[in-house]
Amino acid sequence: MRHILAALLLATPMLVMGIPNSSVAQDSSIAGADKKAIEKLVRDYILSHPEIVVEALTLFQKREEQDAKQRQSQALVHLREALERAEGDPVLGNPDGDVTLVEFFDYQCSYCKSMTSRIEKLLDTDKNVRLVLKEFPILGPASVTAARASLAAERQGLYKPFHLALMAMRGRLTDAAIFQTAREVGLNIEKLRQDMKHPAIGAMIERNKQIANALEVRGTPAFVAGNELMPGAVSTDRLMAAIATARKNMN
Repeated sequence: MRHILAALLLATPMLVMGIPNSSVAQDSSIAGADKKAIEKLVRDYILSHPEIVVEALTLFQKREEQDAKQRQSQALVHLREALERAEGDPVLGNPDGDVTLVEFFDYQCSYCKSMTSRIEKLLDTDKNVRLVLKEFPILGPASVTAARASLAAERQGLYKPFHLALMAMRGRLTDAAIFQTAREVGLNIEKLRQDMKHPAIGAMIERNKQIANALEVRGTPAFVAGNELMPGAVSTDRLMAAIATARKNMN
């Protein structure tokens, strides 16, 4: 009885408030009196056992999580090429590595900054990993400026030192701080500013946002290795395990 009512609550949430569910109201096979009796039965039971609401919501959440994982799995397969081989994406580690690790990040994200040393350690340990960096500026205008500047720095062959310098910065990120850092790593600032305006830079950032939305990535950092999506500042061990699994699945 309890599970049946939980299912009813999920299927007809409006009954909790005693409001007729539209689909039931339109079903001519259910007489008005029978419908009212069902509504009263469910309402009375819920009022007597309010914990069933928590049970129903927990069940609903589990279903939502399962559905989300299924959508993500399908998106990972569909977007494999865009994730790992999109034109213009910066690549660190071994460009010819047999496994690709993808990172979505924002230069104002403290968790992303905390991952930098872990990723460097991983790339030093496993020389067969390609790291694809997806600029995903979601934390404000300064994040967008930093992302554009970093992608433009690639055109001067200085993406990596500029990227690492921005990741090492502490305190508030500003446009002035971004361009000062660019000078310190040897970038031509006039050329950098011009390259930042190139339509291809904006297109790359927009593409990354679309991929992140398709994968339901809501924050940074987020990592992809093979068929596994890992949100948050994950441990080096977990990254290495995901890479090992991806490598195994290739064979």
